[in-house]
Order: sequence, then C-alpha cells, then structure tokens
Amino acid sequence: MKRLFDIDLQKRVYGLDVFRAIAILIVVRAHGREISGPIFDFINIPMIDGVELFFVLSGFLIGSIFIKMLESQEGLSFSSLFQFWKRRWFRTLPNYFLILLTVYLLVRFGLTGGKLEGYSYKFIFFIHNFHEGFHDFFWESWSLSIEEWFYIFFPFLTFLLLYFYPKRKALLISIITLIVVPLLYRIAISDMQVVHSTWDIHFRKVVLTRLDTIIYGVLAAYIKFYYSDFWSKSKNWMFIIGLILLYGNRLLPKDINGFYAKTFFFNVSSIGGALLLAKSDSIKNFKYPWFGRSITFISLISYSMYLINLSVVALVLKTNLSPESNLEFGFVYILYWAITIVVSALLYKFFEKPIMNLRDR
Repeated sequence: MKRLFDIDLQKRVYGLDVFRAIAILIVVRAHGREISGPIFDFINIPMIDGVELFFVLSGFLIGSIFIKMLESQEGLSFSSLFQFWKRRWFRTLPNYFLILLTVYLLVRFGLTGGKLEGYSYKFIFFIHNFHEGFHDFFWESWSLSIEEWFYIFFPFLTFLLLYFYPKRKALLISIITLIVVPLLYRIAISDMQVVHSTWDIHFRKVVLTRLDTIIYGVLAAYIKFYYSDFWSKSKNWMFIIGLILLYGNRLLPKDINGFYAKTFFFNVSSIGGALLLAKSDSIKNFKYPWFGRSITFISLISYSMYLINLSVVALVLKTNLSPESNLEFGFVYILYWAITIVVSALLYKFFEKPIMNLRDR
C-alpha cells in the first residue's frame, strides 16, 4: 500500500482517518445486503448511519479550511472564495461525473439495477434531489448533491454577511442560519404522510431538508478554532455523549410519521456525529504500523468506494449472478467487497489522485 499510494503519514490525522474508514465500511456493509441474501441475517448488527458520519467529517474539514482562510491576513475575497470552490470541485466533480457516466452506460445496457427513465440532466447540476426525492438511478448520489450545494451556500452566505458583521460574528450567523432554516423547512412539511421508503426519499435524501447536516461539522471546527481549550479538555465526555446520541437515535423506536422522525431526528444524528470529532482529531498517530496503514488506505479510497459500491458493484452482481446456496451467497458477498476495494484503489491511484494534483498547479 505504501508503494501504491506513497502515503505521507506525517500529514495525516490518524483519528480522522479512522473516522472516515469506519463511515465507509458501514456504508459498504449496508449496501451489501443487496447481494448477500440470507447471509446478511448473520451479520445484521445494528449500526449507526455511515453517511451521517461522512457529512459531519466533511463539514469539520471544510470548516477548518474555511476558518483559516477567513482569519488569514488576506481574509475572504471573491478570488479566495473561487479558489475554495475550485479546490472542492477538483476533489469531487471528476470522480462523480466519471461514475455518473459509468452508471448511465451500465443501466443503458442492462448490466446494473435502475431505470434509465430515472436519469435526467438534473444529475449534472446536482438538482435531481434539490427539493424532492428521486428514484431508480444512481441512488448514492443523493448525498453528493447535499455536499455540493452546501459548499456553495455556506461560503457565499458568510461572504455576504462580512459586509455587515466582523468575521467571527458573520461566521457564527452563517452557522446558525444553516442550522435553523432546514429545520424550519422540515417542520413546514412534517404533515406529509410517509412509509419508511418515502420518508427516506422525501426527508432524508433531499438537499433542502438536509443542508444542516454538514454545518454541525463546521460548528465543531468553529469550537476547535475559537475555544481550543474547551475542545481539547472535553473530547472524552463529548465522545461518550456522541455515541449515546447516535445509537439512541438509531435504536430507540420511532413513529415514522411522527413529528420527531421528520424533524429533530436528523439534528440529533448530526450532533452525535459531531461530538465524536474532538476525540478523533486528537489521535495523531497509530501504534501498530500495518493496521494503521490499512486504515489510512481505506480512508484514502473512501470517496471512490462510496461512488461505486452500490450501483457499479452490488447491483451489477445482483443483476448478473443468481446465487442459490448459502455458500454461493457468501462467495458473492466476499466478491462484492473485493471488487469494491480493488477498483476503488485503482480509481484513486490512476484517476482521482492525479486530478487532485492538478488543483495545486
């Protein structure tokens, strides 16, 4: 792995690599139920939502970069804002469009699950789930739309507020705004009657209902930067409370048509995830080299794993293989993991990383 990726471990925060690796492993495991058949019953241990962990981690990392840029000597200008967007787009868009095209071709030729009618130009502009849910095509893209629109709204809102308020106050107002507005929107549509699948589509996977999920990571970055003593001294109890909130929110019974499930449920999950960040951020190194490098390896390829594991791997296997015995289901499940990891590693090495290197030129 060291030769494959040439990892500079001195620049990594190991605890955040663990955070990201756990998030993607949870996601891949969950999507594995598409092809595991009865095998999944034996590994169906209740897990927290891996995508929620990705959201708060993304907010924390982006928030840290943005705050440092805001507080730098140059401050925040439209030029620096454009550079911020440019770096994010180099990181996210090339891989996304490559896999979007791949999924389109796979569906077009009947090699994966999904319906071509589910595709439209909206996927190109990340508006396919901006204010309503979508169906039957590249399911996992829902979270990417939320991230891309957040990267636009949050910095631009802060930029505008700087005309009226000092830096720190403008930043805090932006954070509060993006916590309150999506919550108010969910409250406004909370009388919609749903079943679990439509709750997932219309509440969990829509940009306007979920813009607040990333801002809790930014809030964590805000606390780290401006209240560093509290951040470092409180990491252990915040970690414990975060786990309690995440698992409590996940395991306690809830009425899917109840007010809480459509509104504050999402806030609690995001807060729980954000509370894990201080402890994770404090772990800079690892004790066991082989295990540590394995975690960093998974962390590095996590974005590629997220993009391909469902539509490009799981649903392709499901469409083209018909296992019958438990042994065959087990083989397909192992194959699913192996293909996801190997293809993601190659995609990172030969496509994602070279393109990211271009952004610094």
